[in-house]
Amino acid sequence: MAKKQGPMLLHFVAWLTGVIVSLAVGFAMIGGTLSLPSWLGGQTIAMLAGWVVVLTTALGVVMVVLKK
Repeated sequence: MAKKQGPMLLHFVAWLTGVIVSLAVGFAMIGGTLSLPSWLGGQTIAMLAGWVVVLTTALGVVMVVLKK
């Protein structure tokens, strides 16, 4: 049984890191720290994309929690 815990822990750490990075990027886009060039829509599109990232990340976390 201890043999299986190593890969499970590594998988969880990788998943948690992805969630944290996604939320950091999403909130940076919402707050204006990260933005897009004006020819790609500028701050408005970046803010909308940030909300999409935050909401889909939160939805993914909820789905994982409900699955277990």
